[in-house]
Amino acid sequence: DMVYERMRAGTFLERPNRFTARVNIDGRVETCHVKNTGRCRELLIPGAKVLVQFHPEAKAAGRKTEFSLIAVWKNGRLVNMDSQAPNTAAWEWILGGGFLSHLPPDSLVEDVRREVRFHNSRFDLAFRLNGTQAFMEVKGVTLEQDGIAAFPDAPTQRGVRHLEEMILACKEGFPCFLLLVIQMKGIRRFRPNMETHPAFGFALEKARQAGVRILALDCLVTENSMTLDMPVPVDLSQAQPFPL
Repeated sequence: DMVYERMRAGTFLERPNRFTARVNIDGRVETCHVKNTGRCRELLIPGAKVLVQFHPEAKAAGRKTEFSLIAVWKNGRLVNMDSQAPNTAAWEWILGGGFLSHLPPDSLVEDVRREVRFHNSRFDLAFRLNGTQAFMEVKGVTLEQDGIAAFPDAPTQRGVRHLEEMILACKEGFPCFLLLVIQMKGIRRFRPNMETHPAFGFALEKARQAGVRILALDCLVTENSMTLDMPVPVDLSQAQPFPL
């Protein structure tokens, strides 16, 4: 499973830059690596309780920080904000058979691989679906407001490009899936963040129309693990292009 070892509790103090946070761990202020390039402004509030992973080998390996910021408590809900976790959790979910419940009966998924090239890009996951090459792109979602999850939390040209590549693959006859991994529980629905990056929302709707299957799942997040759990409705009503 997607399990973390050597976890410690701490209190978030500040984020001097995208990559580092200052966290009080057992009365000592430590610099921690932030494993998320998003803004995470609604998560990283001074005084927030956080969970960090201790890396005992870091100093010997020449790393600047001995800790990584993994999760944060927000209004009593534990949110995993490690942007590498969704890919690993998705890989385990597919291998464990969880993906099959979203496919027609008797579907066969085999030869699951990570980081697979297609034309000019790489998809997070690839597999054979009933004998046909298929692709999956995974996006981790940490932004939540009033039980509604949104993506992205900062503009992502890369995300738009991934969707365009996926549309291309779909048109060439490859089954394509976009998996939105919502890194928390207690979510009613998912929507694209049209306020922050409308282009991503429009690309998402275009992808849906092109045949890309969009799946959103929430996660069971514990103090040392993250597992994909239940489907969440995807709402693209705001991403409809305006009628001419």
